[in-house]
Amino acid sequence: MDDASTTVVWFRRDLRIEDNPALSAAAKSGRVLPVFIWCPEEEAQFFPGRVSRWWLKQSLIHLNKSLKSIGVPLTFIKAESTLSALLRCVLVTGAKRVMYNHLYDPVSIVRDHKIKSRLTESGLTVRSFNADLLYEPWEVYDEDGFAFTHFDAFWDKCMSLPMEPNLLLPPWKLHPASGLDALPSCSIEELGLENDAEKSSNALLSRAWAPGWSNADKQLAEFNDNHLVSYARNRMKVDGAATSLLSPYLHFGELSVRKVYQSVRMKQIQWGKEESAEASESAEVFLRAIGLREYSRYLCFNFPFTHERALLGHLKHYPWRADEAQFKAWRQGRTGYPLVDAGMRELWATGWIHNRTRVVVSSFFVKFLLLPWTWGMKYFWDTLLDADLESDVLGWQYISGSLPDGHELTRIDSPEVQGRSLDPEGEYVRQWLPELARVPTEWIHRPWDAPESVLSAAGVELGLNYPEPIVDMSTAERRLGRAIARMWELDRAARRSGPAEEEVVADNMAAHDLPRVALLRKSPPGESYSADQRVPSMHHPRAGLHRPAPAGSRVSKGDEDLRSTAESSSARKRGASESLCAVPHSSSSEVDFHGPTRLCRDAYDNGRSRRDMEVGEEDVQSSVEGLRPCKRPA
Repeated sequence: MDDASTTVVWFRRDLRIEDNPALSAAAKSGRVLPVFIWCPEEEAQFFPGRVSRWWLKQSLIHLNKSLKSIGVPLTFIKAESTLSALLRCVLVTGAKRVMYNHLYDPVSIVRDHKIKSRLTESGLTVRSFNADLLYEPWEVYDEDGFAFTHFDAFWDKCMSLPMEPNLLLPPWKLHPASGLDALPSCSIEELGLENDAEKSSNALLSRAWAPGWSNADKQLAEFNDNHLVSYARNRMKVDGAATSLLSPYLHFGELSVRKVYQSVRMKQIQWGKEESAEASESAEVFLRAIGLREYSRYLCFNFPFTHERALLGHLKHYPWRADEAQFKAWRQGRTGYPLVDAGMRELWATGWIHNRTRVVVSSFFVKFLLLPWTWGMKYFWDTLLDADLESDVLGWQYISGSLPDGHELTRIDSPEVQGRSLDPEGEYVRQWLPELARVPTEWIHRPWDAPESVLSAAGVELGLNYPEPIVDMSTAERRLGRAIARMWELDRAARRSGPAEEEVVADNMAAHDLPRVALLRKSPPGESYSADQRVPSMHHPRAGLHRPAPAGSRVSKGDEDLRSTAESSSARKRGASESLCAVPHSSSSEVDFHGPTRLCRDAYDNGRSRRDMEVGEEDVQSSVEGLRPCKRPA
């Protein structure tokens, strides 16, 4: 085979050989160089946590074995620049093409946009594909051509669109590129995804999890055959394995979301014919969970600032409390509320908690403690096995009242009531809080109300071996009410003072102060290909509203101010929400915060002190049912 036919396939979070569009296209084009490039500097503030890196390493080992079995091993490269590493691969092998699958988080979009532009300028053919979603973000618009900001409307639109029915089979045979000996490759150990100190803790993870794309298929089959039928009824049980456990496989691309959707949809059709109402409902509920995962990427792509500030504009004035001591108590599971503490200790010990528990602990974080939701989001990113930025953003924005269809800002849920509902016998609490193991079920979710004789018999001394509640319910309600009143006061004052300095992304539109993103159908420079990633156009409200231009149409000079998501995200001026404290930004294990103060950094550094217990979404499904938009008072 001619070396000129070589294609570099750049793997990231698409670690499978089945239904992998970039790999399939490359296999048809000639020789293939599959490469994984680890560039810690480019991970920035979203450098993966320990357990997430463990999963990535195991998945790469599994993928390498699969690729070897069909002719070409995976080349591992550790570099300071992904672009430089790709250019080196092209130079050594004489490749003329680079192919990869899309990612939608802000960090990846910034990087991918720059890399694609530079490779195209160098004369290479660059093609990118959808391997992570049912529909690309630029394929789903409202009737005015704008991005959706309500999940139900988004999902209804998705379900009205046609879907590609066929899954791509793995290539039968790959032909290796020449010149591989000259590549600056390394072993998977040399990537440094885990250090010696982490290996003993990580070894425990393999008892519960089996990363890798073929193991993902087994997990999907197990769920479909044994748990999907009762999913609607059992998914709220925090002490059982009633959920799919597919989220880490989906995050790392070991499992095609199209395959998941189609397999569940087939079950739903079968149960519909059998008139099994409960089973059909279970399939419907699970498909909505898949829809929420789609929506999380949709929001991050169209509103690239949502990893650091609320979608609703008035939330920029919310008076969050930068209380480092309470942040630490929450992380350590020392809040005095048993269900919250059990969830946080399970997260620390295993890197995993049930989706409903995630809702409980995050709601407590923002509604009881009034801590900045970005702190909690970053902590989840650092500790979750299935840490997924887009899903994390969606979940925390829903809980903090930052989305028009999220939890009402005034909504505050009692951990005691939630405990009785989700863990009625108290078995989950007893498992993770051994100091409460002998407390009777009647008092397990409210030990502060238990008679002294009951606590004494159970060996519990409140304030000593188990804490008093960090804040009582009535105080939390009053404090939340005052914070909301202060937010609206500041919002009105800001409006009276006149228009704020214009931002690249306007977030002061409509009744909910929503940014509206028009997606211009503009082909990327160079080779035009239908699967290539497009970028949104940000229009300020004073500039008027624009429908997407037809494919292939000429773009006027006025529209050339069209920016990529990457450009708009990095160029956007910071708003008054700086007091929220931005998401931590790190280039390695050292954490750096941007903002007017160092409160965030200090809080986070204290949180990662050596004394803090050392640990290490589920299907992102932040309880859309019953959520109502946050209303602005008259």
